[in-house]
Amino acid sequence: MHVLPRINAAKVERLLAESLRKYVFEEAGREGGVVGVSGGVDSAVAAVLTARALGPERTHLMILPSAATPREDLEDAFRVVEHAGVPRENVEVIDIEPLLQAFDRALGEMTPLERGNVAARVRMIVLHQRAYRRRYLVIGSGDRSELLIGYFTKYGDGGVDVLPLGGLYKTWVRQLALHLGLPERIALKPSSPRLWPGHTAEAELGMSYEVIDPVLYAVFDLGLSAEEAARRVGVSITSVERILQMHKRSEHKRRPPPVLNLPLSEILEG
Repeated sequence: MHVLPRINAAKVERLLAESLRKYVFEEAGREGGVVGVSGGVDSAVAAVLTARALGPERTHLMILPSAATPREDLEDAFRVVEHAGVPRENVEVIDIEPLLQAFDRALGEMTPLERGNVAARVRMIVLHQRAYRRRYLVIGSGDRSELLIGYFTKYGDGGVDVLPLGGLYKTWVRQLALHLGLPERIALKPSSPRLWPGHTAEAELGMSYEVIDPVLYAVFDLGLSAEEAARRVGVSITSVERILQMHKRSEHKRRPPPVLNLPLSEILEG
């Protein structure tokens, strides 16, 4: 699977930092950025990139564990904070489990997926509250792979203000992570939203990003058909069609809510 080329990580870092700085300070008129740090590669890169682009003193990092968060993820999140060089007063750790338990009591029994989506949305509530207090923006960590297949929670991790990594496939985010000096244990860690105990992306999706990324690149960047992409990447047409079906089913996640406009000529009296 050599269809996906490597990135020039140094150039990517420079261009993303310039774009993020311009968007936050000039276009949005805000004073900094808030990043949720999970211990995974995407949030690690988002945190380090934000600190370098906006400055450590204008970067607020938040670690928001729940009962589903493994100890090693928590430890990696602290490693990211240290690597980002953000002042201690700009780092918060808030256990969201009591908030989730309040939802348990209010809503009754939930499936793991339902509770996981609630957890993602609770985290976003906390991030936006802190961002509002400081006149900051919430910096997202979603990548192009996740966006194209809809692997994010609507109004959860998808409810951010800006997505600096949204143009980079997961494979490229890992390359950028290594360039930024993040430990291999973080840069190469198997992806997992950790929305419930033992939750991993590969198990939920049924395939790895080593398959997903080159297929997405072949179809959406090279413009190949499903059959051509399957041959080019070296995977079955069934795998390609499954990935494209994930993209199709999640279209509503990538669009703002539709406004059902009515013609004034038909609704006004007189």
